Amino acid sequence: MRVLVLKGGPDAEREVSIKSGSQVAAALARANAHVNEITIDRLDLAELQALSGDVIFPVLHGPWGEGGPLQEILEQDGRPYVGCQPAAARLAMDKTATKIAVARAGVSTPLACEVLMGKPITVKLPLVIKPSNDGSSVDLRICRTLEELAVARQSLEGLRPRLLAEEFIQGREFTVGILNGKVLPLIEIKANSGVYDYQAKYVRNDTQYILDPEISTELKDAMNRHALLCWHALGLRDVARVDFMADERGPWFLEVNTMPGFTDHSLVPKAAKHAGISMEQLVLELAQGALNRAAKLQV
Repeated sequence: MRVLVLKGGPDAEREVSIKSGSQVAAALARANAHVNEITIDRLDLAELQALSGDVIFPVLHGPWGEGGPLQEILEQDGRPYVGCQPAAARLAMDKTATKIAVARAGVSTPLACEVLMGKPITVKLPLVIKPSNDGSSVDLRICRTLEELAVARQSLEGLRPRLLAEEFIQGREFTVGILNGKVLPLIEIKANSGVYDYQAKYVRNDTQYILDPEISTELKDAMNRHALLCWHALGLRDVARVDFMADERGPWFLEVNTMPGFTDHSLVPKAAKHAGISMEQLVLELAQGALNRAAKLQV
């Protein structure tokens, strides 16, 4: 099997993507796949077609690489690839549209509104402001006072064309990985700083990731069930990670990642390992699954 691994991209998460892609490529090589590992910025169809590989593993995070534009090019290329199709990728990258879709499917999600310049925010304090179409908690702000809200709006409204204000849920943070429509072991996230932001995810080494956390069976089952509802409501495939906060009322959907990280800090590989799936098995299964899907469509 010849696998073209794409990494990098033009988005804010470029450095994370490069780390993720390197880990994926190394694991595929250890699994005896032939790997063509390429760092890109943006690329067009002709540039993609010039790159060799029977199956494409696009390990990109962010609006261009994960949110639809690259997937459109991959569809035009015609080779099998890992991850969502364009419509699902665009929907999942849009946090506002995602919240509407999962709420219709019966999944609880915090109250929210879009932030419009010069317009009042209808969500009560404390609240979270974050870009509507980015990941890795880039430019996330938690606002507990009117002063903090004013500062956040001043710094972000000119920087980000689309922002979401969301009710702040005080509780415990969890994530559910999904591999080919089946949930992986649930992980609780405990950020030492109290906020699981970009620094806590990728820079600091004091964030705790707890597999098999001490929670009720009811809460665990609810998060697993809600994660699968999100998977089906958004039309996802291959792999995803669904993030939740949980308080005394139950779980609250935060967001979904359609190409989760594969760095040494990343949660889907941790959950897979806990389920007895090595990194080599994980990436090989994803690449082989894309090849098998294409073969079935040709029959």
